[in-house]
Amino acid sequence: MRQVRLIDEQGAQLGIMDTREAIRIARERELDLVLVGETSNPPVCKILNYGKFRYELAQKEREDRKSRKTQELKSIKLRPKIDDHDYQTKLNHVRRFLQQGNKVKVTIMFRGRERLHLDLGKDLLLDVAKDTKDLASPESPPKVLGMDMNMILVPNKHPGAGA
Repeated sequence: MRQVRLIDEQGAQLGIMDTREAIRIARERELDLVLVGETSNPPVCKILNYGKFRYELAQKEREDRKSRKTQELKSIKLRPKIDDHDYQTKLNHVRRFLQQGNKVKVTIMFRGRERLHLDLGKDLLLDVAKDTKDLASPESPPKVLGMDMNMILVPNKHPGAGA
């Protein structure tokens, strides 16, 4: 690399110059010479305080991570012969997860001959979807996977807006 396009600490272009001259200018100002545009012709270098630059970059990343909301997939398992009180308890868990902004995977587990009555499981999943329609909407209709039937509920953008 014989020549570089130099940008000073205020962002003003100092022009195209020899690499050694750019390094000398950076040292005079007690700053670092950083290659920022490697692919351009000639390459672009900037004079800056590299330690401060890295610190500010790390601070910005940390702030971005704080503001980013992660959405988890929570899971609730039910049986087709669930009692009313147990159903209400599980439904309250589903509602709490949805209010926290998480997706919820509702699974109906079948054992043995219960598998012959998939309609009971489907009705149960549709009841859960109906009872949570103020908070969520189903991502897809109930699906049978092996001995289980699953449905994923996705929280609404604006709580209180029905599906």
